Amino acid sequence: VQLQASGGGLVQAGGSLRLHCAASGRAVSGYAMGWFRQAPGKEHEFVAAVRWSASPTYYADSVKGRFTISRDNTKNAVYLQMNSLNPEDTAVYYCAAGLRTILSLIRVPASYHYWGQGTQVTVSS
Repeated sequence: VQLQASGGGLVQAGGSLRLHCAASGRAVSGYAMGWFRQAPGKEHEFVAAVRWSASPTYYADSVKGRFTISRDNTKNAVYLQMNSLNPEDTAVYYCAAGLRTILSLIRVPASYHYWGQGTQVTVSS
């Protein structure tokens, strides 16, 4: 599975961005899909995830109510709608796919087998 993340950019605080993760190589309909982010000098941080059936969804407390993850298995794609962005959201965002990911570990980066290259999100104050 190859993952390609896009949609990042520079946005002012309070703005919105929509990230897109395109999967190729094989269908990801049976995979859990997640978004993680990494700010300079920090570890990978869980952002959001969705299991293969598109429900339920999981969010980090820091983004709950502002970010929405969705997937379209017919297009082999996952999206992250990010609203009310603030400077603390600045990071490189990665999409990841996990096969047979245990739901209790869906927030753990090591539970994912495939990673995209990341897309930079910068939020100015």
